[in-house]
Amino acid sequence: MFSPLIFLFYFHFNHQLLQASIDTINNSDDERLLSSSQPQPLTTNITFQTALDADDRYRLFWTVDYETQSVTMELRLVLADINDWFAIGFSDYGDIRGADMCMFWTDRRHGKHRKTHFQDIHTDNNSFVFVDDLTNDCKLLSIERKHHILRFAYHRDFDTCDPNDYIIEEGTTHIVYATGKGGLQRIDGLRLTDHKYGYQRVQLLKKLETMPKLPSNTRRFDLLNDRVSIPNVETTYWCRLLKLPKEFKDTKHHIIQYEAVIDSGNEALVHHMELFHCEVSAEDSLSDYSGNCFAPEKPAAMSACSRVISAWAMGAGPLVYPKQTGLPVGGRNYSLYVMLEIHYNNPEQRDDWIDGSGIRLYYTQQLRQHDAGILEIGLEYSAKNSIPPGQQSFDLSGYCTAECTRSGLPVYGINIFASQLHTHLTGTRVWTRHIRGGVELTEINRDNHYSPHFQEIRKLKQQVTIFPGDVLINTCRFDTRGRVNMTLGGHAITDEMCVNYLHYYPKTQLEVCKSSMDTQYLRSYFRYMNAREGQSTLASNGSVRENFQSIHWNPNRVQFLDRLYRLAPLSMQCNQSSGQRFPGYWNGMPIPQIHFPLEETPRKHCTKN
Repeated sequence: MFSPLIFLFYFHFNHQLLQASIDTINNSDDERLLSSSQPQPLTTNITFQTALDADDRYRLFWTVDYETQSVTMELRLVLADINDWFAIGFSDYGDIRGADMCMFWTDRRHGKHRKTHFQDIHTDNNSFVFVDDLTNDCKLLSIERKHHILRFAYHRDFDTCDPNDYIIEEGTTHIVYATGKGGLQRIDGLRLTDHKYGYQRVQLLKKLETMPKLPSNTRRFDLLNDRVSIPNVETTYWCRLLKLPKEFKDTKHHIIQYEAVIDSGNEALVHHMELFHCEVSAEDSLSDYSGNCFAPEKPAAMSACSRVISAWAMGAGPLVYPKQTGLPVGGRNYSLYVMLEIHYNNPEQRDDWIDGSGIRLYYTQQLRQHDAGILEIGLEYSAKNSIPPGQQSFDLSGYCTAECTRSGLPVYGINIFASQLHTHLTGTRVWTRHIRGGVELTEINRDNHYSPHFQEIRKLKQQVTIFPGDVLINTCRFDTRGRVNMTLGGHAITDEMCVNYLHYYPKTQLEVCKSSMDTQYLRSYFRYMNAREGQSTLASNGSVRENFQSIHWNPNRVQFLDRLYRLAPLSMQCNQSSGQRFPGYWNGMPIPQIHFPLEETPRKHCTKN
């Protein structure tokens, strides 16, 4: 068996205009009218909605048809003038440049000769508009207007087969929009950054499910902010210490549903929120706090408020637990303290926002068949999992190995019904793979347009069973182009994480299944960098943090570290609910192998015969 140093040497030397096809619409009095006081969508099967802007002047409704692989979208717009134009569409991360959009606009002709158009457009890297003259994938369905209120609905396929068009995928979708004064003579060459524009994040492809009727013995409890004056900055994370109902103190309950409670008019302000249980003794007393989550005056004891109870993001509806399970809360030695964390998005930096939003829990003392549990997989919170600066795309993977799932899971397995992907500020993509016997199965979750500012617990469309011996691999992609120093793994917001919180039943003793590079191999890497690359890294002196920060990065050193992460043996955190590791030796473990990777799903309907 190779020693770590020999392994490193071996490893190092072996890697060297068709206009929209709609009837012309005249600005005449015989158009169907709309009451501005009615926020309901035109169509009857719209199931989701979100505000696009801070003032809720532009609201999006949508429904999803998985059979036809299409989405129907409807806009309710309050425009400065009825002839103003409005464009809406998609881009990778919310940039109005390089976007795929549909544009509704009115030309400059007068009276009955004035025409309204709905066209398929895209923007270049300078945000200039180009009309798609080959195909029109913006299919207008209906339109209504009255005074300054305009509503229109249109249809869009997930995948139009047009190479210039955005493919609507699972995970986060960035909806981009722009608007300006009309009418227009033409739209080719219009520069959208010269006008009002913005974006909103949503999970467009949601699970379609009917809301079950709550049992008669269900109770509810609200955990809310108390008229918080929101700072006049774009992004604020606000934390408040709260307490659960006193009846939880000695008696176990099940949470069976939760939902957001948003102050009326603040729908565009409250971006996402999480509720954390404080893992302290039931006898501990914590100091009251309501303020910025990163303020130095925030009590240090609140760092124990880290176990997720609920997570909501804009556009999400209630999260309902499967009928046979509930999240256990309360009981002997159960602390009643929880922390509400809300991300406020204030792009206009207004100073007049007051908010009292929060989370509503639905719970019952009549326990269901199974306790729900949360299994944390991915990377250990350690500086051993760190990312070089200046990287557009750098992947790190955390492993939940077959040895750990054999140690911690029952023979009949566990059923995953929801997932919450999580990184800090440089994460751009996250996905979780599932391997059984060397064969890769369907992915558990994937978000190709992940944003750390848009985190929610998402119901899986199909529950996934994990058996003893299965392997889970959680991979995160990071973008550190805005940083000049090493981004270290850790708990701070400027550090990085790569985890997936898997919500499942029945609850087991396995709570954490995460990895990092084996420490012995990392020390050998630092010795190698000192001896062969002339870097100030000495494994016997200084911490992992200090050693990583002493390296001057160039492309070859970045590539070397990347391959080391992919090949070096692992140190496993295979932890029980008590925090203790399961019995076994968890260092120097080989990286799991995938003998039969999952084949990429072909775009069958786009294939030409």
